[in-house]
Amino acid sequence: MRTLVILFILFSYTLDAGTIRIAVAANVSYAIEDLKKAFYKTHPHIKVQAILGSSGKLTAQIRHGAPFDILMSANMLYPNALKEAKLAMSSPIVYAEGALVILSVKKRNYDTEMHVLTDRDIKKIALANPKTAPYGKAAKEALVHTKLYEKLKDKFVFGESISQTITFTTTAADIGIIAKSSLFSPHMAQYKEKEHWVDINASLYSPIEQGMVMLNRAKGNTEVKAFYDFMQSDEAKKILEKFGYKVK
Repeated sequence: MRTLVILFILFSYTLDAGTIRIAVAANVSYAIEDLKKAFYKTHPHIKVQAILGSSGKLTAQIRHGAPFDILMSANMLYPNALKEAKLAMSSPIVYAEGALVILSVKKRNYDTEMHVLTDRDIKKIALANPKTAPYGKAAKEALVHTKLYEKLKDKFVFGESISQTITFTTTAADIGIIAKSSLFSPHMAQYKEKEHWVDINASLYSPIEQGMVMLNRAKGNTEVKAFYDFMQSDEAKKILEKFGYKVK
């Protein structure tokens, strides 16, 4: 089945050979369209196709031959692994730092911070899979740090990516730990700080340094290099800041 999926990807992408293809961590799905629009202003002839997924799964696809030009991961682990495996032509760089929040569709008292997760009415808690999603790994760190992981683990509902976790949080679960960037999309504007969501203290988890790397397929491709350089520009950084990321 995995072979068939990769073959389908390869076939689909060869039909549109003039497009650069970016493997994008799901948390960036809320910012990527604004980033593309800004890029098109100065590069209208370049088409950017963003393929969204968990960083772990996107990396696995790259290892199996999926023809991506750039990986925009939710951490540095996966870009570094691709560089070590000689699948990347550039050294990974940090393009943004993410943050975690707790979100509940129901208004809650967040004075207890992380311990709001122990409210009696909470039966299901959504978080991303720590094995494949960096935001899930960070969420687990925060839960372990506050001694809540073992206490609450029977209530966890795991999403394969942060975008799926957001869907679970707003539909199937009572509360969830999600990427702060998701709150800046139009359909999430209804949720208010200190009523529906609260920041998780950044000292409770390792910095979510989001890494970017150009892959071997992009060698000599000036169009890919143009987007890679754009992602390090002041304009791109302003867009990322607008979506709740920290940038340097």
